[in-house]
Amino acid sequence: MENNLKTLRGEKGWSQAALGDQLDISRQSVNAIETGRYDPSLPLAFKIARLFDMKIEDIFDDSGAD
Repeated sequence: MENNLKTLRGEKGWSQAALGDQLDISRQSVNAIETGRYDPSLPLAFKIARLFDMKIEDIFDDSGAD
């Protein structure tokens, strides 16, 4: 699943570790989500969206999903 999490994180000036701390996940999990190796659970996707004050679909694009 494509996402713009890295861009959004960069706009806030947050490191992967800082974002992970706010989401209660590891830096490695943030990296995996940003690179598309891991799709977040629905609760985590909602948490990310709330943190950036956006809709889930404005952060994650599933148009390439099967």
